Amino acid sequence: MAAHALYRRAIPAAAAITRWQAPDGWSHRRFDWAAPANVRPRGSLLFQTGRGDMFEKYLETFAHWHVRGWSITAFDWRGQGGSGRCTPAGDCGHIDRFETYLDDLAAFWTQWDAEGPRVLIGHSMGGHLALRAVVEQRVDPAACVLVAPMLGLRAPIGPRFGERMARLMSAMGSPLRPAWKGNERPHTVRPRETMLTHDPARYSDELWWQGTDAALRTGPPSWRWVIDAFRSTRELRASPALASVRVPIQMLVADADALVDARAAVEVAGRLPDVELLRFGPECAHEILREADPVRSRAIAAIDTFLDARAPAPHRTHA
Repeated sequence: MAAHALYRRAIPAAAAITRWQAPDGWSHRRFDWAAPANVRPRGSLLFQTGRGDMFEKYLETFAHWHVRGWSITAFDWRGQGGSGRCTPAGDCGHIDRFETYLDDLAAFWTQWDAEGPRVLIGHSMGGHLALRAVVEQRVDPAACVLVAPMLGLRAPIGPRFGERMARLMSAMGSPLRPAWKGNERPHTVRPRETMLTHDPARYSDELWWQGTDAALRTGPPSWRWVIDAFRSTRELRASPALASVRVPIQMLVADADALVDARAAVEVAGRLPDVELLRFGPECAHEILREADPVRSRAIAAIDTFLDARAPAPHRTHA
């Protein structure tokens, strides 16, 4: 693990950062890191981050999968990271509707020229969108891993009243305005760091990257984003198509998650026909793959084992 830490604050020399245009012309920042030539090819892995993230936060984890033979690809969601902003309100994270994210993911997946098996891994909002894309058969991965998936939002008054309150607040001004001033959630004085990870060094990596390029920073979400997050997660939880998913799913859940509703994720896992659920206790915050080593190592080992079983390496061909 220690060697992979060298990648936390440096883009790998062999990786490429380019631009990908969605069908509507929106330009996304893209990351590609082909598997090393001296390792048996394992397949292709598309990793999608959470709300407000940029792919640099996961370079250490990418390095682990890379040496195992995976080719790694990621792109910043539109409206965050290096993929521009959807509102003039500073660094506000805005989207008109979650289907726009899904359209981008489906288009990218269709155009993605990658050797199989192809797998999809999503963290938080990325996990929500990955599962929606699988449920709606907009992507067809050999296997899918959901890390702390956003299948319900943490709301002190419950999701139903939380959504109603968000709609009320949105109507009192522009829905494009930031829903709150800072932090990861409103009405809390808890430090952001403690809601994300127990590892101060890994937390500081995000701040370091934002210091190198202020354009990578994404602030609070817009009220429109909040409303549609409530709506999209609610509709996904109610979808009868969950019971028909044939893609093998692995779900990693932090029971003490302060940002997403872990109980909602566990409930959804119980409705999937082919799922492996791994739960973490109070030792784990929201960013499971950026946690302290005991948690992170357990999570990565579980993902490796799952992918080896459900998305095995292609057979060698002999001349």
